[in-house]
Amino acid sequence: MQHHHPDLLLSDNSLFVVIDIQERLVAAMPNDVAQRTIKQTGRLLTAATQLDIPVLITEQYPRGLGSTLSQLTEKADSVTVIDKTSFSCAKVDGFMQQLDAMERQQVILSGMESHICILQTALDLKAKGVQVFVVEDAVCSRTQTNNLNAIKRMQQAGIIITSMESVLFEWLADAKHADFKTLSKLVI
Repeated sequence: MQHHHPDLLLSDNSLFVVIDIQERLVAAMPNDVAQRTIKQTGRLLTAATQLDIPVLITEQYPRGLGSTLSQLTEKADSVTVIDKTSFSCAKVDGFMQQLDAMERQQVILSGMESHICILQTALDLKAKGVQVFVVEDAVCSRTQTNNLNAIKRMQQAGIIITSMESVLFEWLADAKHADFKTLSKLVI
């Protein structure tokens, strides 16, 4: 039996959560940061779909902020979109019901904004005993200062800060994985 470090992701124990990558929020971000967040989130959505990793998408007050970008939602086979007004996804009944039903202990977060919805969700999920991973190159805030502060706060609280490529290759775990050739092309 092979052992793995408890801070490494397992595809069969992962849930990928895309938080609030919505039209009007994207427009408020610095363009280069927003585009990186969208690109890296899209890559993870493609991989999650290929590897049968469940995905939840949240939308903060969609009537005011618009829908999740269609270029992201179309990458997943079946998408559960959860509307919210709470900044923390963990305070949204529908979200926690979905998480409990999936019985996944590792939650990977991407989206907007690092210092608000990502931070509050990460801290609340950790408090509920979930292992939380924040994809540093797939989250952003309107200012770099807020983003860096959020990453530092989460790290100090024991949230695992990772990168898109780390997530992808932890999900694959081995170059012999049946999807390795296809999914490794995402990083070229």
